[in-house]
Amino acid sequence: MLTCGRFLSSSAATTTASFSPLRTLTRSLLRRPHPRLLSSASAAAATTAVEPDTKAAGGSGAGGGGAVRPQWKASIDFKWIRDNRDAVADNIRSRNSAANLDLVLELYDEYLALQKEVERLRAERNAVANKMKGKLDPSVRQALVEEGKNLKEALIGLEEDLVGLTDKLQLEAQSIPNATHPDVPVGGEESSVVRKEVGSQRSFNFTIKDHLQLGKELDLFDFDAAAEVSGSKFYYLKNEAVLLEMALVNWAISEVSKKGFTPLITPEIVRSSVVEKCGFQPRAQNTQVYSIENSDQCLIGTAEIPVGGIHMDSILLESVLPLKYVAYSHCFRTEAGAAGAATRGLYRVHQFSKVEMFIFCRPEESDKWHEELIMIEEDLYASLGLHFKTLDMATGDLGAPAYRKFDIEAWMPGLERYGEISSASNCTDYQSRRLGIRYRPAPSEPPTANAKKGKAAGGPTQFVHTLNATAVAVPRLMVCILENFQQEDGSIVIPEPLRPFMGGLEVLSPKSK
Repeated sequence: MLTCGRFLSSSAATTTASFSPLRTLTRSLLRRPHPRLLSSASAAAATTAVEPDTKAAGGSGAGGGGAVRPQWKASIDFKWIRDNRDAVADNIRSRNSAANLDLVLELYDEYLALQKEVERLRAERNAVANKMKGKLDPSVRQALVEEGKNLKEALIGLEEDLVGLTDKLQLEAQSIPNATHPDVPVGGEESSVVRKEVGSQRSFNFTIKDHLQLGKELDLFDFDAAAEVSGSKFYYLKNEAVLLEMALVNWAISEVSKKGFTPLITPEIVRSSVVEKCGFQPRAQNTQVYSIENSDQCLIGTAEIPVGGIHMDSILLESVLPLKYVAYSHCFRTEAGAAGAATRGLYRVHQFSKVEMFIFCRPEESDKWHEELIMIEEDLYASLGLHFKTLDMATGDLGAPAYRKFDIEAWMPGLERYGEISSASNCTDYQSRRLGIRYRPAPSEPPTANAKKGKAAGGPTQFVHTLNATAVAVPRLMVCILENFQQEDGSIVIPEPLRPFMGGLEVLSPKSK
């Protein structure tokens, strides 16, 4: 498998010489503006794994100032992309991706040609060096010295170009989305298919209220004060709503832990490179990520990011797989572009608590674990008595990392619609190739007595598959509970599984005046 960064020179020097048509062609390619990078806003969003060079502009060639350099490198199988060009192109189109496959393949061909030229010059230089080892006539030695010097200068220049070309190839290829499961419906969100429906909409014999009105009458939260303190789409939780949040979190962690998941509380500030490696775009237009000014750090939008990074740049033993985590964190999202009555109240906010499930597993088991995750989610919400449907999301609704994604949408009577309360995604090796997470397969047979000492048993390492799923997104489940279990007198019945986590409280009642 070819990894683009594998051939990078760690100390490529600068040169002004140009020794071959290939080098001239390469420099021309490196200088050429890429329309996708310069004019397309959506394309810029897809290439946020890079930052501009901070050096002054005006340089030439691969090492010129103003060049765009990737801050990290993914292990991308370029040969597979080239060999499956039509399938990759169809996938890019069906997912509405801005990735430029033609440019990636053009750069890859240039990369292969330039790498071949570099290897040829290295071989020639080695041959010259070998010729100089014996006793030679001074004139012959001088000629070899001159030839070696010319080859060295040419090689330095080509290696510099190789670095620049590799950077451009990596940058462009990072925007290619994951492959898609063959059963995923093709199209926009409206093409998503309902896999399962649980329960039915509750019938009310009184005029129902939405969660905003219920929360105001029960004195459960305060949006007005939070707007003055923090801005719109923030809130204070008060009284029993605080107990309800804690109950939802503790109940979810307790239930999921019974399934063999290790509980975690994660950092809520992470390096922007980790955000990017997980497939999110902290520097894109309309980004959902809050970046911290004058730093390389971001606030997390989901615990998926710090949990995904917990084994970054590691080789795991096959015997420890699957690794299953259930993580609690606060989440922060800009919710850029989100507005309207459908997103009012607690439904779409900038800060909220969430319990997230995450799995690292062997490739052949990721489909099985994906089904396991959606089953856990369905069991959790069914036990609360919610009416919901599970959807197999269409290609146009998949983020770049997701191979397949199941969403659960619950009925919210006060909002008079279904609203997403969770999702479960199989990201296959998309994230692990970026995060550098592999495992070493166990040997099929015990090592023999004459096995070489220190040689790793079990064959070459492989990338793990990663999966993530929401156990509880607190505000949206609060919406569901308040609106679905409201009573005519304005009280709210607490679902039975949550009562032990609320000190036995069964009903939220209006405050006496």
